Amino acid sequence: MRIWTQLTISGAVLLAGLGGWVFVSAEAGRTLISMGVPEGLVSVLNGKALDPVSETAGATPAAASASTTAGNGGARAQAANPGSGQGAGRGQGQPTLIAARAVSIGTVNDRLSAIGSGEAIQSVIVMPQATGTIDEILVSSGERVTKGQVLVRLDEDEQVILRDQAAVLLRSAREKSESYRNLQSFSRLDVLDAQIAAETAQLALTNAQLALKRRAVVAPIDGIVGIVAVNIGDNVTTTSNIVQLDNRSELLVDFWAPERFAVQVKHGMAVDAVSVSRPGQTFSGKVEAVDNRVDPASRTIRIRARIPNGEDNLRAGMSFDVVMRFAGETYPAVDPLSVQWDAQGSFVWQIIDNKSVKTRVRVVQRNPDAILVAAALKQGDKVATEGLQRVRDGGAVRIAGENLPEVASR
Repeated sequence: MRIWTQLTISGAVLLAGLGGWVFVSAEAGRTLISMGVPEGLVSVLNGKALDPVSETAGATPAAASASTTAGNGGARAQAANPGSGQGAGRGQGQPTLIAARAVSIGTVNDRLSAIGSGEAIQSVIVMPQATGTIDEILVSSGERVTKGQVLVRLDEDEQVILRDQAAVLLRSAREKSESYRNLQSFSRLDVLDAQIAAETAQLALTNAQLALKRRAVVAPIDGIVGIVAVNIGDNVTTTSNIVQLDNRSELLVDFWAPERFAVQVKHGMAVDAVSVSRPGQTFSGKVEAVDNRVDPASRTIRIRARIPNGEDNLRAGMSFDVVMRFAGETYPAVDPLSVQWDAQGSFVWQIIDNKSVKTRVRVVQRNPDAILVAAALKQGDKVATEGLQRVRDGGAVRIAGENLPEVASR
């Protein structure tokens, strides 16, 4: 059998099968139409014409009429309400729902906080003025001493002998000078030499007395004795540290402030200091001195404060948390979520008359709960914080939690 005859018979069998399927099943016609089979061919297979507006190939004329009527009604409804349909499903023409917060006022540069180190108002490391052996120690650690009080004595036997010797020579020179002055047998030049010898002896005695005085190491200031660094019998020189004295009736606290405070800090301004060793207790003082230049490496300026210590609760070398307060500068404060960025810089969406307005801002200071900005904003202005991706300049917005504006009825 030729191939064409086989193809013809196969096609006839396939058409007969499709015709039987369409005749038996009402859904067959719709399925074939959805697969792209022409409606005319389906009608021939079914043995009757199909209504093109009916949803199924086997729909009755009444159903087709109802379907047509429904379709026309929907078209008329869509024509009566142009905002409905697919555009209405996406919310076109409706105000954008956002969240907003009111602008507040924040202050910047109104507080200076720094860590400072305290030192005694007077502190001296006592050293002997002569070389010798420690013969006596007259003070102990922690003792309060006054200026001129003897702290340590060196051996002084040799200096006593030299002083006594100078005293004898002085007495002899004075007697000789008096004799020459009373006797007329000596020339005026001899009398003058005798007077010079007496004066020289007086200077030698004074020098010997000074050397003896320096064998006693005395306190140069009023203060508290630190740890005595020598023992009896130690041989010391003029570079040996005997003891350190601190006058801690007041403490000087040095701290460093950023250069923006260099002009604001003045002599005599109030300072509050809290010692790490005494938390919860604040010591009040005043600015004692301000350095005359800013450190170029750290961009800070050195400030010294004076703090009274009448109760002797503080010690030199303690660390302090120093606080100073200033009038500061005020700026609008906005929510951190409200600040946006574009090619021209930072901005916020300000809400004016239920419309969004792009307002340019300059960030001054970032805080965890607010950002201080320089902008044309005042306290109470509303700024969008959420829903910003759908906001457009000049677009209508609705703030969550507020009532919708009334829509005029037609």
